[in-house]
Amino acid sequence: MKKILVLAVMVFIIAGSVFAQTRFTVQTVTGRVQREAGNTRVDVRVGDTLTADTIIHTGVGASLVLVEGERSFIIPSARNGKLGDLVLASTNTRISGNVARVETGTVTRTTTQVATASARAADAAEDDDIAAE
Repeated sequence: MKKILVLAVMVFIIAGSVFAQTRFTVQTVTGRVQREAGNTRVDVRVGDTLTADTIIHTGVGASLVLVEGERSFIIPSARNGKLGDLVLASTNTRISGNVARVETGTVTRTTTQVATASARAADAAEDDDIAAE
């Protein structure tokens, strides 16, 4: 049992280090995308090579397209964090569904007068005034 636990821990460590060594090449940058370099932020440019440990900041309306081997990944706007985590999040997203045409013709609106409690009370008060005369 102890050997299995040690083996499992070693597999996770090796898999993590292999993934950390993965290098991504920047294919497209839209908007303001920055990476952390020490205590400063540096703009990401097309052709840069980034590792999975690189911390990325994408601004609002910005996106980043990365290539690793034959695969490409899109990091959408307003995302911050390690590139490896952001890539995993982008691969787990599945978009599916059907789009149907919906007729959005002119909508007509009719209104009717509805008696409310206050209107009925006002009418009742008038009836009391007429009865008192």
